[in-house]
Amino acid sequence: MSAVTDLLAALPILHQPTTGALLPVMEQFYTIQGEGFNTGRAAYFIRLGGCDVGCVWCDVKESWDADAHPRQAVGALVAAAAAFPGRNVVITGGEPLMHDCAPLTGALQAAGFQTWIETSGAHPLSGSWDWICVSPKKFKAPRPDVLAHADELKIIVFNDSDFAWAEEHAALVPATTRLYLQPEWSRAARMTPALIDYVKAHPRWQVSLQTHKYLDIP
Repeated sequence: MSAVTDLLAALPILHQPTTGALLPVMEQFYTIQGEGFNTGRAAYFIRLGGCDVGCVWCDVKESWDADAHPRQAVGALVAAAAAFPGRNVVITGGEPLMHDCAPLTGALQAAGFQTWIETSGAHPLSGSWDWICVSPKKFKAPRPDVLAHADELKIIVFNDSDFAWAEEHAALVPATTRLYLQPEWSRAARMTPALIDYVKAHPRWQVSLQTHKYLDIP
């Protein structure tokens, strides 16, 4: 093998994708959706392991290594969600589209659930979705074919330059896509006033807050 091949082989595999039969699950829990269009609605969250986007301010970096999390069968995930009265399931990550989501979403919808996804859009779209939230990140560009299916575009605002970046991506989604600006949690005190002013001046955007953090719930 070449020196480069040897080096790659020696590196840890942090983002091993799956075909959907078994999925790496970091955590799953029943809570209230705290962000974006569906804020305030009861939902069961399934957080899949594996991410290659690498946001420096990510608050779930422990999700990045798919192999650090146990693999669960689709049937077990559906059964766990069905133990609660809500019928909305959020598939998040990590980056959930690193995996084939079709078996999971098909089983959930067959069981009467609405399926929602939160994705950076950096990987091909798989699965059957009732709501697609695309939250693109500067660290790995979203795919145009995923942006084309966005029901919701949620831009995390860390710096003032993110407003122009938000407009660049708003031009790439359908006219019916709901547009949200959300302050990055560690910068909320600094960026929220600027975000409010921006939305007042550009009213096609809406403010999204991480209300679950204010409520101190998962």
